[in-house]
Amino acid sequence: MEGALKLKEISYIHAEGYAAGEMKHGPIALIDESMPIVAIAVESKIYKKIISNIEEAKARGGTIIAIANESDEEIRQKSDYVIYIPKTNEFVSPLMTVIPLQLLSYYIAALLGCDVDQPRNLAKSVTVE
Repeated sequence: MEGALKLKEISYIHAEGYAAGEMKHGPIALIDESMPIVAIAVESKIYKKIISNIEEAKARGGTIIAIANESDEEIRQKSDYVIYIPKTNEFVSPLMTVIPLQLLSYYIAALLGCDVDQPRNLAKSVTVE
């Protein structure tokens, strides 16, 4: 969800973050050739379910960008692009996966010519009442 938020805030592209188990409850209906999918596929208890989601998205024509552990060979075959991160404890992995998501958002915004230092219409919540 943090990756989707950053993409919206600085590139003005609509994005939504979903838990892997929620893909079949709506988002999968939107997937086609023009839909990029960013999947966080690090080692975890639900890894096989995430791989299944990736396969379903790929079968519908989606472009898959995966964030995965650097030792993962399976993900390379199932994804169009892979951003590798070091393998770490499952409880620390959200900290490791959010950084590439933020960088992806930054570079997309920069490519689009957006001002990443001063996004439009944003204010700190502590200064706005």
